[in-house]
Amino acid sequence: MARKTATMEAGTGAPVERVPGLERLPAGPALFVGRRTELAALRAAAARPAEGRSPVLVLAGRPGSGRTALAVRFAVTVAGQYPDGVLFARLSAPDGGRVPPARAARRLLEQLGADTADVPLPGGAGDGRDDPACVALRAALAGRRVLLVLDDVRDAGQLWPLLADEPGCLVLATTAGPLTGIEDIDPVILGGLDRTAAAELLGDLVGGTRIGCDPVGAADLAEACGSQPAALRLMAGRLRGKPELAVTEAAKELLRAVAEAGKAEPDRAPANDPEGAKESAEPADPPAGKGKGKRGAVVTASEPAAAVAPPAEPPRDPAAWVRPGPEPAEPVPVPDNDPLVGAFTLAYAGLTAAQARMLRALTLAPAQSADPRTASALVGCPAPEAATTLAALAERELLAEEPPAADGTARYRVPGRLHPRLVRLREREDRPAEIELARARLLERLVRLTESARSLLDPSEGAGPDPLPGPLRLKSAAHAREWLLGERDPLLGAVADAIGQGDLDGSAGRLVTALLRSLPLTGAAAPADLHQLHELVLTVAERHGRPRRASAALLNLGDLQAAAGRWEQASGHYRAALEHARTADDEALCARALEGAAGCHRALGDAVRAADWYGRALGVRQSMGDQAAEARLLARVAEAHAAQRRFDEAEREYRASLSVLRRIGDERGREAVAVALAELRERVSTGW
Repeated sequence: MARKTATMEAGTGAPVERVPGLERLPAGPALFVGRRTELAALRAAAARPAEGRSPVLVLAGRPGSGRTALAVRFAVTVAGQYPDGVLFARLSAPDGGRVPPARAARRLLEQLGADTADVPLPGGAGDGRDDPACVALRAALAGRRVLLVLDDVRDAGQLWPLLADEPGCLVLATTAGPLTGIEDIDPVILGGLDRTAAAELLGDLVGGTRIGCDPVGAADLAEACGSQPAALRLMAGRLRGKPELAVTEAAKELLRAVAEAGKAEPDRAPANDPEGAKESAEPADPPAGKGKGKRGAVVTASEPAAAVAPPAEPPRDPAAWVRPGPEPAEPVPVPDNDPLVGAFTLAYAGLTAAQARMLRALTLAPAQSADPRTASALVGCPAPEAATTLAALAERELLAEEPPAADGTARYRVPGRLHPRLVRLREREDRPAEIELARARLLERLVRLTESARSLLDPSEGAGPDPLPGPLRLKSAAHAREWLLGERDPLLGAVADAIGQGDLDGSAGRLVTALLRSLPLTGAAAPADLHQLHELVLTVAERHGRPRRASAALLNLGDLQAAAGRWEQASGHYRAALEHARTADDEALCARALEGAAGCHRALGDAVRAADWYGRALGVRQSMGDQAAEARLLARVAEAHAAQRRFDEAEREYRASLSVLRRIGDERGREAVAVALAELRERVSTGW
């Protein structure tokens, strides 16, 4: 079957192929038709002059309306006008979970090439506007011309912290409903495709001859699909898989499936019932985006381009924006009487048992995104077989293609519009033991891959695990680094999900350890990621009553906060670490916690408490016989005394430190302490 892609004029500016970041956008469907009215409305909105802040374009549409595909198409056409790059972030998980704006800001900063190691860790409550990562993102966008594509925004509270006071940037947000709370937004609302575009899409996907020979059937099928792109694609996949099925009969099947799904009770029919599986009923949602923006312009598929309201002057004062409320919106569900549900029911019924099992298992994949490496672990099959099954599911329009991995490995994602129903099918058809086994296989596969990457990046650390099979193997240090960085979010999501469920702490703990050893070797380990990993270690340690491991995790968290200059938070971690260390009766951990807390008091200018905590750490180190640490702490106590103008006590401690250093033969340390002592004496002699 020959497939073609609708062509559109490119935007003006730099050549599109030279604009950095286009490869970050979702691959999008191979075919794109229609939407000329919506594209014209987006171009008109983007062309309006902006002052004081980044203009925002909003694409609102119910699940399956093709809003992401349209956003990608539009972004490609205008990318040339934004030579500083295209940034992309998905602000909802496939299960409807809300991505915090701080996490999105950190990923956008990394796409800009900013060093997130200098971005302080998040802390405190609020709407996220003052989060360090959000502040850093807005500062990094100043003076740049960047296009930000924010997909599947749940609520205005996610968008608000990311908006920079930079009129040269453009923000394109897709959402399932209106983003109430932010002024001066004209949502472009997506309905179904027009008749011509729907027929063209079916003809391109199924074959022009088959559709052209039955124009009435094609029109009936498009009408049964509500002209929704996602439903049309699913039915086209069914027609491709069943050459004997008439187009008219496919339309009748869909109408029956929609009617049955609309009146179905939960958990009644088997999933592969050819008449259509009964799905759980969901409350119907209001049409997306019925609210209007400040100027009130709303564009739907049925409106001509000339109906777009003439633009008004944008407000010059950024304070005209209304701060959104703190309560996030609920995800917009797909109601049972939606044609998308009926089309999915028929598509799922046509799968083989292996394909259906794979599709259900992919809801367990990190971020519902998988390549043959992870898919093969989930179902327990060889990687080549998993690759074939994934490709077959994508051909049936049941998986969305993601940009390939750095090594060219194909990647796929479970569309968010299908995820909830697949979860229900998984819970109904797969035994709990099978689900737990699949999750365990996935975690162990990720552990082996991460350890393999570590051994390639740093062979001096010792041999890695037993070599993986050829199709799964990481080939070189460069390949290992690309894999770790490309899979960082799914890896973090996998371990967080496993520890959150609490039934696979052993495998999850090994994955945390592997990531803590491997990510720093990439040279791009973000402190926020390390902070998250150490918090997960703390969760598992406290859950299983392991005070020594909990103390070590708290010490690492304190070190990360101290490196970020957040001394109060660091001090709290060190004090908590001290309590766990005392429970474990571990003197070394006690000394580390005492010294860390002392350093926080020193940084905060509290010399009295610093001297006290350094003195307590000194006593522990002396009882341990650690002379190098004893000399260092004596010098720290001397500094704290000097800050209190207790010069005699300071000199005494410096001299004691020199004595210890002389005893252990540390010449470099002796020189440093001698210089500090000489400076102290000079300042005292000059009246300091």
